[in-house]
Amino acid sequence: MSKILIRGAKVLGGEPQDVLIDGETIAAVGEGLSADGAEVVEAAGKVLLPGLVDLHTHLREPGREDSETVLTGTRAAASGGYTAVFAMANTFPVADTAGVVEQVYRLGQEHGYCDVQPIGAVTVGLEGRKLAELGAMHESAAGVTVFSDDGKCVDDAVIMRRALEYVKAFGGVVAQHAQEPRLTEGAQMNEGVVSAELGLGGWPAVAEESIIARDVLLAEHVGSRVHICHLSTAGSVEIVRWAKSRGIDVTAEVTPHHLLLTDELVRTYNPVYKVNPPLRTERDVHALREALADGTIDIVATDHAPHPHEDKDCEWAAAAMGMVGLETALSVVQETMVETGLLDWAQVAERMSFTPARIGRATGHGRPVSAGEPANLTLVDTAYRGTVDPTGFASRSRNTPYEGRELPGRVTHTWLRGKATLVDGKLT
Repeated sequence: MSKILIRGAKVLGGEPQDVLIDGETIAAVGEGLSADGAEVVEAAGKVLLPGLVDLHTHLREPGREDSETVLTGTRAAASGGYTAVFAMANTFPVADTAGVVEQVYRLGQEHGYCDVQPIGAVTVGLEGRKLAELGAMHESAAGVTVFSDDGKCVDDAVIMRRALEYVKAFGGVVAQHAQEPRLTEGAQMNEGVVSAELGLGGWPAVAEESIIARDVLLAEHVGSRVHICHLSTAGSVEIVRWAKSRGIDVTAEVTPHHLLLTDELVRTYNPVYKVNPPLRTERDVHALREALADGTIDIVATDHAPHPHEDKDCEWAAAAMGMVGLETALSVVQETMVETGLLDWAQVAERMSFTPARIGRATGHGRPVSAGEPANLTLVDTAYRGTVDPTGFASRSRNTPYEGRELPGRVTHTWLRGKATLVDGKLT
């Protein structure tokens, strides 16, 4: 593998520096590094970040390859600047055994656009009745450390307690989809003024908040780690803030779309805005941004949820929930958090690389941009502004809420252990 010199990049948004990649490793970082024998990437004015890590991606394979595959999903990830993604367990069959998680893990290794770490199901078949093979999945070649029934809530408190106790033995974490099912029966959107005016079934904030409150108390009781998926309400923020103040080992994520979009968009009845949890109010959006800025919310995770055209191009009630997000996540974070002054680029790296890698124990990812570290890197043209055109997505699906919207920033290069997976905005 040849040497690559990234010349004049603003590392983590700081002063311009050169970064020399030699094979799979960063060989040197400094000013005026020699380009002798190296391929030169001119990066003046661009921001160099550690490769992004997504703790919440749906790759759909096995079973729903009409929506996404490991290949197309990891190509989308590389396009968005990601070098590692955690693949959710709600596949067909469900990733609730060592065999299925190993299949997903090996598919990721074969395709090579980013590392794929499978997430194991908490319960058999995501049915919430019996714990899945947590230990066997952890001991498998995939080395699973994160477990989630995402798409469904582990609503049985006894099952949740047992899961937290089980994963504690090997330092794992349970990632909870916080949705009290009885409170959301027939729900179509956020419960509030808009749902009342439209006559759509409301999804109350308390359905999320009550589960989070229960689970942080359970985590405290058993001394285990719990992670809250796609936190979406101002009330949830306050519960997580309270839990952290007590020293409870809880982490939380927010999606890009919950940082930008509100339930007012549902007035269009466009199913592209139908997502789980639902888009909330402007007040919630502001609370989420502030919480991400002050560290109450630890990370940004995409909840990349691809669907085939026919599952979204239909009436609202019949449409599937979810949005694709890998290829637009960094742009949305730039617009909502960087350009508003809430985060700088070093803090973006913390929330989109360092911390998600730490939570999921993604070896070799979320590392400093310094000599001796793996060359997992992302180069961003932050001055770019462009209109989102999903026809150019690497993902197999096109269900983006940003079609036709102008967003800032563009990932120009991604390197996975020194190998370029994206060059000048084009996949290799």
